[in-house]
Amino acid sequence: MDNRQALGSWLSGPRAAAEQAGVDFGYRGQQLGLPEEGPGSIARPGRRLGALAVDWALCLLIAYGLITDGYNQATGNWALVLLLVVSVLTVGTIGSTPGKRLFGLRVVSANGGRLSLPRVALRSVLVCLAIPALIWDRDGRGLHDRLSGAVQVRI
Repeated sequence: MDNRQALGSWLSGPRAAAEQAGVDFGYRGQQLGLPEEGPGSIARPGRRLGALAVDWALCLLIAYGLITDGYNQATGNWALVLLLVVSVLTVGTIGSTPGKRLFGLRVVSANGGRLSLPRVALRSVLVCLAIPALIWDRDGRGLHDRLSGAVQVRI
């Protein structure tokens, strides 16, 4: 291998270098036994972020209008508490928050069943901490989903 190939593989990243070496990564969700496209496939990041934005806006609106009666530091804190409560209640009962339902997503167990309430609560707390939700694996699952044994799929 000459120096240009070595430098090119470094610039393109570890995934490109591994693919050039013959490693087959497959599609997102293949390791979980999910389809590549359509219902039941792994939710794409754009839909997931859009759903989170809708849920956050809804909680912020409720906190602004009903709890703090104006916008201040407490509004954001109450919105975070409301996001936790809404997430636990809605994902624990119907499998999706209002934003997820709007974007056609639901949260299921990685083995295909429904999430138990303690796993839903763990997942919701980790979403509110934000950092675990920003660390993704190769299948596009956040650390909050991996730790709770969940996966977000398309409806």
